[in-house]
Amino acid sequence: MANIKSSKKAIKVIAKKTENFHELKARVKNCIRECDKAIAAGEKENASRLLADTQKYIDRAASKGLIKKNTRDRQKSRLSQKVKEMA
Repeated sequence: MANIKSSKKAIKVIAKKTENFHELKARVKNCIRECDKAIAAGEKENASRLLADTQKYIDRAASKGLIKKNTRDRQKSRLSQKVKEMA
């Protein structure tokens, strides 16, 4: 356990940041899953709406350093390609 006041505060800050990152990462994964389900079900409108939400959360995760830029680009590209191929 930390003895110094700044160390105690740092522990609290790190815990809060970690919790927020876990929430964002879970939200990204859930959005990708929901979008894939809509694509599999053949729901074009729902899939394109979910794609926009998913891209927003992926960008947010990348801007916070939670995922790398290449990972962001790859995930967005694959999802958008799947939605386009639905036609």
